[in-house]
Order: sequence, then C-alpha cells, then structure tokens
Amino acid sequence: MELLLRSALLTVWQVSAMNDLKIRQIFEHSYGAYSAQKHHPSDIQQKVAHAILDCKSGKLGYNISQCSDCGHMQIHNNSCRNRSCPNCQAVLKEVWVDKRRAEVIDSPYFHVVFTLPHQLNPLIYCNQKLLYGLLHRCCAETLLELSAGKKYLGAQPGIIQVLHTWNQELDYHVHMHNDKWDIMTREVVFS
Repeated sequence: MELLLRSALLTVWQVSAMNDLKIRQIFEHSYGAYSAQKHHPSDIQQKVAHAILDCKSGKLGYNISQCSDCGHMQIHNNSCRNRSCPNCQAVLKEVWVDKRRAEVIDSPYFHVVFTLPHQLNPLIYCNQKLLYGLLHRCCAETLLELSAGKKYLGAQPGIIQVLHTWNQELDYHVHMHNDKWDIMTREVVFS
C-alpha cells in the first residue's frame, strides 16, 4: 500500500511539474519510457512523435534575426511543420476553423457522439485505416437514414464529423463527434 501511495504521489508531482512544459519537453521527458513499455505506436504516430521531438529544437535548422540599429541577434529554431504538431498547426487550425464557421449555416445544431466498446480497442488499433473509415461511414449513414424518416425530420441534414481516438486522460478511446444541422428549416434536429 505504501509503495502504491508513493507511486501515486510521484505521478501527481510529475503531472504538476509538467503543467508548465511545452509539448516537445513533455515528449523528451516521457516518450522513451512510453516506447519501452511495450506500446506499439503506428508508423504515422512514430513519425509525429519524432517530428514533435525535433520541433524548434535546433535539429531542423534555424534562422537568425539581427536588429539593424543595435545589432542584437536572436536565433529562431525551425519548426517541424507536421500537421499533427500542436506548436506548428495552432494558427493554421484556427484559420481552418474560421473557414468552416463561414461555410456553416448560422443555426442551432444537435451534437451526437458514437462511442465504440472498449473491448474492440485492440482490433481497431491494429486496423485503424479500415475501421476509422468504416466508423465515419456508419455514423453518417445512420444519421442520414434517421433524418430522412418522416418521424424525425423528413429531410437531409448537414453533418460535420470529427473522429477522436483518445479521452481526456489520453487513453485510447475511439468515438465520433457529429454535429447536425437541419438545412431545410434551420431548426434543431431531433430536439
């Protein structure tokens, strides 16, 4: 019991100490141990992890800015520009979100989440491309079929889907978020 308590306290200390760190620093601190614990990240996940580890570290080169008045120099490390890196894509993500908002009808919407049973996690993890695609298609077809029925809507809604593969604790947790708009009447669907 004492060992378990000591381990829990150490984990709390590590988490609170990491709150001030950048994502690259967290990866530097933890990715080696994570990889050594029999976790099997896919090739894409490994590529992203290594890109984050190299991002703004100096390993990808750098640029130097120099003030023409005082001569002060500042070094700017290059970023990885990986689409999954939160450092590199924060601005581009916001631009993308703003563009999507401009495309969406300004109306109420209904949020639906489809969650897969955790017992399927090993199967899904080993067949991500196939099963993530199937999940997208099944969720969309289910919502379209229900919406087409006169009992619910009798129309074709607009749907935006976002696949999430982890929960707030970063555990593998496959679920699909779906936002639906009634494009015919601009009213909440299934309200």
